[in-house]
Amino acid sequence: MNRLGSATSPYLLQHADNPVEWWEWSDAAFEEARRRDVPVLVSVGYAACHWCHVMAHESFENAEIAALVNENCVPIKVDREERPDVDAVYMEATQAMTGQGGWPMTVFATPDGQPFFCGTYFPPANFARLVSAVADAWQNRRDAVLKQSAEVVQALGSRLPAGGPLSAELVDGCIAVLHKDYDAARGGFGGAPKFPPSSVLEFLLRHHHRTGSAVALSMVEGTAEAMARGGMYDQLAGGFARYSVDATWTVPHFEKMLYDNALLLRAYTHLWQRTGSPLAQRVADETVAFLLTDVKTAEGAFAASLDADTDGVEGLTYAWTPDQLVEVLGPDNGKWAADLLSVTKEGTFEHGSSVLQLRTDPDDVDRWAEIQQQLWAARAVRPQPAMDDKVVASWNGLAITALVEYGVLRGSPSTVDLAASAGDLIWHLHFVDGRLRRASRHGVVGAPAGVLEDYAALAEAFLLLHQATGSLHWLSRAEQLLGIVLDHFADGEGGFFDTADDAEALVVRPAEMTDGATPSGMSLACEALLTYAALTGSSRHREAAEAGLNRLSTVMARAPRFAGWALAVAEAALAGPYQVAVAGDPDGTSELRRAAWAAGSPGAVVVFGEPDAPGVPLLADRPLVGGQPAAYPCRGFVCDLPLTEPGALRELLSPASQPEL
Repeated sequence: MNRLGSATSPYLLQHADNPVEWWEWSDAAFEEARRRDVPVLVSVGYAACHWCHVMAHESFENAEIAALVNENCVPIKVDREERPDVDAVYMEATQAMTGQGGWPMTVFATPDGQPFFCGTYFPPANFARLVSAVADAWQNRRDAVLKQSAEVVQALGSRLPAGGPLSAELVDGCIAVLHKDYDAARGGFGGAPKFPPSSVLEFLLRHHHRTGSAVALSMVEGTAEAMARGGMYDQLAGGFARYSVDATWTVPHFEKMLYDNALLLRAYTHLWQRTGSPLAQRVADETVAFLLTDVKTAEGAFAASLDADTDGVEGLTYAWTPDQLVEVLGPDNGKWAADLLSVTKEGTFEHGSSVLQLRTDPDDVDRWAEIQQQLWAARAVRPQPAMDDKVVASWNGLAITALVEYGVLRGSPSTVDLAASAGDLIWHLHFVDGRLRRASRHGVVGAPAGVLEDYAALAEAFLLLHQATGSLHWLSRAEQLLGIVLDHFADGEGGFFDTADDAEALVVRPAEMTDGATPSGMSLACEALLTYAALTGSSRHREAAEAGLNRLSTVMARAPRFAGWALAVAEAALAGPYQVAVAGDPDGTSELRRAAWAAGSPGAVVVFGEPDAPGVPLLADRPLVGGQPAAYPCRGFVCDLPLTEPGALRELLSPASQPEL
């Protein structure tokens, strides 16, 4: 066993018995490279990554290749989910050198960590030749190697120039750009492979709320239905896979990530909130069930992912043949299910198997419910994909936020309670010596420091929990997290770095400005700062959020597909956002509070309690009206008259029409 045997990361533990003499990312590893005068091999991946497993089996488990690696480098294995800062730096270098990126990521660097050769997956023969070539270059052409590494590092960390002030015109102009890339026939944006555009969907829903744009809503509805009816969505147990390998959402890359399902739960909940869509409601309900059943940890938080592979075979758990359906369901139901779920003799996946799709609603709902349960039970006894059961702070923050919104809007207090339990766990376990840690596993917190997205996503989650429960400790915790963001992550130009000013120094200090599979730390920080300002009236937090959005406006204008969350937060800023205090509602059960939540004004905050409840600024000097509970709506620090009728409050908060829920 190499040095990974004591790691907390499941991904690193998967490599603990490799013949490659792996080190964890550490000063000691780089010191060893300096002592031996050899380069380092930085291999970055994650537990649910299919091609990471392939390269491990082909190369890292190969004794001859391992001997070559051990002789010529100090090999360092990195879990990108534990160390997103390391991943960000070397991914930028990989993209700069090769024009593309992905995992597994393969980087050769100097003993000071400066990259000089970058790539992704290599077949075993190519990888062996590469290791030999790198060793030769290091020994015989050292000056050229060092010159190249210096040039790469100099190119890293360059940042987009600051844009102009945020405006409705800038945000509105993004709709036409997105519509140009929209696949009207099949939903989503661009061609194959297709990734769930979670952040963009949230922006489009908020934009529709503000403007009533039919174009924005149509892109959401078309994409949401296509994803939910295709093979990327688990038709038996709920939950979404990472992406579709084709343009039709048919065949997924099978790993299921917590962050995708948290963000998509929020999108489908908001689509149901906006339109009353039965499909959106069903998918939201099933995605919650997936989160609470399949990825909830024994400690009460949420695990990072489910693997793409089962016993080394991708999709083994999920694919079906017509004969397998008949075997489980009998001839009549098997044929009916095959037609309904697009399971054919030719197959849509590999070896004549098919991924289940539900392209149309069943004509017999009860029959489908019984068949769905039978197939789920049959699938449950198949070999199952492995789980990466580490708890990532930021991804749990995204999940908590989504579950809280769902719980309040769907009238499920138990869901809010489970989200609160997860929040308590993260706070007590991950907040160590006044700072946040990135990940934990089995109740033991890891060493890697929290990055900006961890602080920001958790702060937003705690602010939602404060609004949902009325408990003041959530507001206090969010205040602590955001204080650290402002004091230790600010870049002095209106934006934020991804790492704290006292974090481990890398070859550059990362500062991601684009939204990808997850929102950038900067977008999340702007969201949490804006929410906190709305709840407390803090001008410092409001100004920091506005400065951050101004910093992101260049990305919004140039590439709105990669600024979806920034644009969603921009919509909240443009909406005010609204502040609604419901006075005379001590337990949060009034119809006024329900109306305020259901209206869905972007960025709106809703608090409840008795008039002048201590610790809740929005309830100060807010008496009952005629002895009845009253809602006090304000927007941009300008207040309307108090309202006692839920319908009037809904109308005020909902400029575009929406159905009753």
